[in-house]
Amino acid sequence: MGSNKIHTTAIIDDGAQIGEGTRVWHWVHICGGAQIGKNVSLGQNVFVGNKVIIGDDCKIQNNVSIYDNVIIEDGVFCGPSMVFTNVYNPRSLIDRKSEYRSTLVKKGATLGANCTIICGITIGEFSFIGAGAVVNKNVRPYALVVGVPGKQIGWMSEHGQQIPLPLEGNGEYVCPHSNQRYLLIDNKLQRASQ
Repeated sequence: MGSNKIHTTAIIDDGAQIGEGTRVWHWVHICGGAQIGKNVSLGQNVFVGNKVIIGDDCKIQNNVSIYDNVIIEDGVFCGPSMVFTNVYNPRSLIDRKSEYRSTLVKKGATLGANCTIICGITIGEFSFIGAGAVVNKNVRPYALVVGVPGKQIGWMSEHGQQIPLPLEGNGEYVCPHSNQRYLLIDNKLQRASQ
């Protein structure tokens, strides 16, 4: 943890793995089984559970709790106060720790402020979840999802710009900011190799 910046109020349990260049801010708690990559930023009051994996170059904003069985790939942005769950139907009087459902957030995704990600789903690469959305089913790569319950309303580029293509069908788009080319083929958006 040589090049890491860890605030004195942070609690890091023995056994936690934290990559180089990671910044851990005020009142963060990282459990002993957590695996955190390089150049990650964990904002104020973040909690990271034992069975959590966070990739490189992620930004976890203030007041986010990442519970067991959540895997976050490289380059993911988790907005302030967004929520992960790990039990689908929790009850205080019933122990359901054996029923945790795994959640996968793929590379480059953005999870907006105050959104909720229901356990057991996959959030696709470079998708964009709008602030306050409640997502209870898998999200396609590059999808723009908003609302309660979450609904796809469009597509997003890797640069974070909305792509003016239909939700279904075929089409082509070039991002004016990055010159990256995107192809919509059979209702699936993908970045064209260059």
